[in-house]
Amino acid sequence: MRLFAALLPPEDVLTHLGSAVDALQTLPGADALRWTSRPGWHFTLAFYGEVDDDVVPGLSARLERTARATGPFGLAVRGGGEFGRGRALWAGADGDVVALRLLADRCETAAREAGVAMGEHRRYRAHLTVARSREAVDVRPYVERLDAFAGRTWTVGELALVRSNLPTTGAPGAQPRYEAVGRWELGAAG
Repeated sequence: MRLFAALLPPEDVLTHLGSAVDALQTLPGADALRWTSRPGWHFTLAFYGEVDDDVVPGLSARLERTARATGPFGLAVRGGGEFGRGRALWAGADGDVVALRLLADRCETAAREAGVAMGEHRRYRAHLTVARSREAVDVRPYVERLDAFAGRTWTVGELALVRSNLPTTGAPGAQPRYEAVGRWELGAAG
């Protein structure tokens, strides 16, 4: 199954960001972007790709230990940017980004220890993808608007292992569906 470790922001945080993204979609040229759906908004910590079913229990056990070893921390959705010359438009993170990066590194380590092939390590850049494009797009007007966005700070208290179900229809605008297959409380005793 196609898996990744993630943080799932609270619904009110997503609703606030959604209002800002709705405004972005009214800008000229917005139809050149494929806007991601709000139910799928998350901060990916580590992307695992296709993971064999027999590896999932070991990965889950390691992620549970990772969650227990990480205390809750404050985070907010704030600012924005792009990857790949407009191929991905994202909202950023603010708050305890040191704790966020440490958790991302631990999630990658957990996967390697469980036998998941992770490829080359890249420096973690916290982001929540709001739009994509197959081609380079000038997203500067969108980034400028996102730069002014500031959501409320919430306490991150949970790590999730999420399954990505890719669209099978090929219909224009079809979105992946995400389902949490594991959730662990941060800093939990035991």
